[in-house]
Amino acid sequence: MGGQPGAPALLAAGLALGGAAAYVLAAARLRRRGDRWPPVRDAGFVAGATALMAAALAPPPGGPFAAHMTQHLLTAMTAPLLLALARPVTLALRSLPPAPHRRLLGVLHARPVALLAHPATAALLDVGGLWLLYRSPLFAAAHTRSWLSVLVHVHVFAAGLLLSVTLCGLDPLPRRHGTPLKAAALVGAGGAHSVLAKSLYAAPPPGTRFAPGDLAAGSEIMYYGGDLIEIALAVAVALHWYAAGSRRLARERRRAAARPAPPPASASYGQ
Repeated sequence: MGGQPGAPALLAAGLALGGAAAYVLAAARLRRRGDRWPPVRDAGFVAGATALMAAALAPPPGGPFAAHMTQHLLTAMTAPLLLALARPVTLALRSLPPAPHRRLLGVLHARPVALLAHPATAALLDVGGLWLLYRSPLFAAAHTRSWLSVLVHVHVFAAGLLLSVTLCGLDPLPRRHGTPLKAAALVGAGGAHSVLAKSLYAAPPPGTRFAPGDLAAGSEIMYYGGDLIEIALAVAVALHWYAAGSRRLARERRRAAARPAPPPASASYGQ
């Protein structure tokens, strides 16, 4: 992992660039027809795509393990959160023609998607994959097999994106889960991530050897960087919960205002 950009890195950067271009064009099309789509979402998606391109192409600073952890933080946590906040699925549903729109809705309502989009499943795939990567010979094997390294990067990105989308709850999902469940999944995943980072401070992944300073730096990047992203994710979950509560209160007030007023108490005295 890391090193000079090869064909997989160039392909990943190209896909990120293409995704950003497609997003911006779709958002511009929505605005031209009069729909509201805040520009901050465009900025979030472009920032997420840029983080992916930087992870794929730019040589990160520090030793091999610190550089790997910087790439991990960008690919598995920073980019997925920025992309999830940009609501790409909502944009696709609003901009696609009818036939692709129906097919996308069918995918979103499929049972496997409902299982994957459960907060507990998403947290297990995300953090469980990291424990498997760093506490088994998988990490050492990925250094010598490029195809395995590609699969690892694809998994950590996909799992991070699934967790961010599920917890933020901004895009349409097969089922809306309550804030307590999402908060529990976030706390559980964050705790497991922190414990893993501390364990790497003490011992490298099996089958690998890193300089003590490099190992410590990489572990600190994982620990403190992960904390920052998890705090940002918690803020996103809290803001979504607050906005949903405000909308529910507004609906209840509108229903109450629409109900006919009860007759005045004095009207019944004369009957």
